[in-house]
Amino acid sequence: MTESHPRISKAVIPAAGLGTRFLPATKATPKEMLPVVDKPAIQYVVEEAVSAGLDDVLMITGRNKRPLEDHFDRNYELESALQKKGDARRLAKVQESSDLATMHYVRQGDPRGLGHAVLCAAPHVGHEPFAVLLGDDLIDPRDPLLARMVEVQEQHGGSVIALMEVEPAQIHLYGSAAVESTGESDLVKVTGLVEKPDPVDAPSNYAIIGRYVLDPHIFDILRKTEPGRGGEIQLTDALQQLAADEKVGGPVHGVVFKGRRYDTGDRGDYLRAIVRLACEREDLGPDFRTWLRSYVAEEMQGS
Repeated sequence: MTESHPRISKAVIPAAGLGTRFLPATKATPKEMLPVVDKPAIQYVVEEAVSAGLDDVLMITGRNKRPLEDHFDRNYELESALQKKGDARRLAKVQESSDLATMHYVRQGDPRGLGHAVLCAAPHVGHEPFAVLLGDDLIDPRDPLLARMVEVQEQHGGSVIALMEVEPAQIHLYGSAAVESTGESDLVKVTGLVEKPDPVDAPSNYAIIGRYVLDPHIFDILRKTEPGRGGEIQLTDALQQLAADEKVGGPVHGVVFKGRRYDTGDRGDYLRAIVRLACEREDLGPDFRTWLRSYVAEEMQGS
């Protein structure tokens, strides 16, 4: 019989990055607030956490990130104006973000890497397992990755990371996992991790993507983790220690994701995400797809 583990209720979203790849747009606007169609990228991430049953959300922020807090707060002036206009549809959209979850915020202060950002969540998380969602990765709600990861953690304990197969030549852009089969098609046991390895040194082409469900023992390891690649405290390095010794915080499993993922941390992928999501919208899709087909046809003729 499978052992049952405590229900996870808390999600941590690191959002202290400077967004330098999107300058000058991110000079005064957090990259997490850049719109994906008509909704900021960060809202998709919070909605994903809530859909997986995690309604207690801690956001790790930094300087110039106040708009994140404002977005998930009430805007009484705007709501009043929309109410007076009788614009119930837009009023509901404005109120939706403030009613999503119980939001908390803490500043990272000194940006010392993802591992350090996660460590900033220790006082809030305490001794409970918790999820970490990176804002650059948007997971299509039709492919419930986080819910599956929570299910695995509750069954097996320990930590769970999201993995995706990539071309071997691309593995240097990610953390890479050494894995063993478990008998379940979408689940592997992680035996080792390497942050952004050279392709010839990578243990596999299983890349870590931005979803984690972590045992709280990770905090003890992060406190002792020395800066690694890039002079930053790497979460991958701490997870490697957990994978090497199950006695510390339980096993590390990987859920192999084959669904739809949108990378909003890269300018090209950000634009592709907008196009794909806009095409699938009932209110925008039909007209937008018609225009897009016409535009592509014109470009093909021109070339």
